[in-house]
Amino acid sequence: MLKNNIKLLYFSIILSVLNFLLFHFGFFKFFFQNIDYKTLNGVWLFISLVVLMIVLNAFVFSILLYLSKYIGKFLLILFFFLSAIASYFVNTYNVIVDESMIGNVLNTNYDESSSFFSLKLIVYIVLFGLLPSIFIYQVKYTKPLFKNYIKYILLTLLFIVVLAFANAPNWLWIDKNSKQLGGLAMPWSYNVNLALFYKHKHEANKKEILLPDLKLKNNEKAVVVLVIGESARRQNFSLYGYKKTTNPLLSKVENLNIFEANSCSTYTTASLKCILEHINSGELYEILPNYLNRNKVEVFWRTTNWGEPPLHISNIQKREDLLLSYKGNYSEYDEILTAGIKEQIESSNNNKILIVLHTSTSHGPTYNKKYPPKFEIFKPVCNSVELAKCSQQELINAYDNSIIYTDFILHDIISQLKLLETYKSTMIYVSDHGESLGEKNLYMHGLPMSFAPKEQYEIPFIVWTSEKSKRLKPNKQLSQHHVFHSVMNFLGLESSIYNEEMNMFID
Repeated sequence: MLKNNIKLLYFSIILSVLNFLLFHFGFFKFFFQNIDYKTLNGVWLFISLVVLMIVLNAFVFSILLYLSKYIGKFLLILFFFLSAIASYFVNTYNVIVDESMIGNVLNTNYDESSSFFSLKLIVYIVLFGLLPSIFIYQVKYTKPLFKNYIKYILLTLLFIVVLAFANAPNWLWIDKNSKQLGGLAMPWSYNVNLALFYKHKHEANKKEILLPDLKLKNNEKAVVVLVIGESARRQNFSLYGYKKTTNPLLSKVENLNIFEANSCSTYTTASLKCILEHINSGELYEILPNYLNRNKVEVFWRTTNWGEPPLHISNIQKREDLLLSYKGNYSEYDEILTAGIKEQIESSNNNKILIVLHTSTSHGPTYNKKYPPKFEIFKPVCNSVELAKCSQQELINAYDNSIIYTDFILHDIISQLKLLETYKSTMIYVSDHGESLGEKNLYMHGLPMSFAPKEQYEIPFIVWTSEKSKRLKPNKQLSQHHVFHSVMNFLGLESSIYNEEMNMFID
């Protein structure tokens, strides 16, 4: 019956109800967790949101189908497929599909995206994407007369306005939770935030603002190895008091200093910008590696990760580049980043060197695949990409093993730097952000900072300095913005933008 000339308005309502039933579990889960739904006002707001979502989506769907049968159906089919995938991640990992999460998705490479593949994802795509799409494709509908359709549009808009004003007492609550609600409303969460992402990206891609030229204070040999960690949260480092021994090597290293720090954001792209910029202004200023490289400092960038800001340096080595000279047995792991650092430094003709290592060591969901088998100290571990299927202890065990591997990598860097007797050297380790491991039923990272849990932004900040090198100020807490000015100070560089208050070293 439904396949034969159903009225456009009925077809739009059916699709809207279907969209509501399939894709809004996360939306109303958040709603019931954040309002007293047993009160009269709570019941009224719930009914209003259900009606508003169905009416508003039916309204938009009908416009798409009225303007063009083929384009309208294509877009609706696309919406159902994308909403199925988005709902899988919302329901499985409790993510919010906001602008920052869109950035995470667009900056994800094949290796990371393939790690999320599971049977459950296929079930979502087939049941919530493919089957409704077949229905949409096969249904034939009839359009109302134009004048009748205009009446429908006007009446629908009037109804939406009346319903909105009838909920005026709840506007403050809706505004306060707009990011969460907007990030869970399908299909507008990814549509609106995708548009916002590209709008802001276009603004950010304006020509980089060059910083004033710098000059050398001395010609001493100095090298900084900046290690940018991935998804490393502070509370799982035994250096910070964690009950499990996750830092067996670093705990024995002399001249090692630890600081508490919070990340600027909970996703890689924004955090990297924060680590590498001289000030948190929102402007596109020249970042640290570009700035130093332009001013004749030797800069090397080694990476097994992604999401880096635009780099204007010649010495960029990705995994495939590092493989050409790697002679070890663990090329799929992050120790490929540390191979030959000493030799690379010694072969340079420059006395001032910055090496940046951008790791991927603790990125989920496959924590158990981020370290070689010999580092699987804590067992049993989570082997599923559907993290909620694992016990929290299995999940934490796999994650803790990745921290032990991070400990090994950092110790290896320090060991190589110790052999450079003619250089003053330091290793600075700071994570991009933290990670949720099932606390409050949250997983991984990417929630907006306004309501992200501490697990996603409390990060380790670890600094080692060589003998007869600089010592550190008695700070207890640092920020990611300390990196820029501290690197400049250690390398003996002067500039008008240098901020001594953001430098952690003692001259």
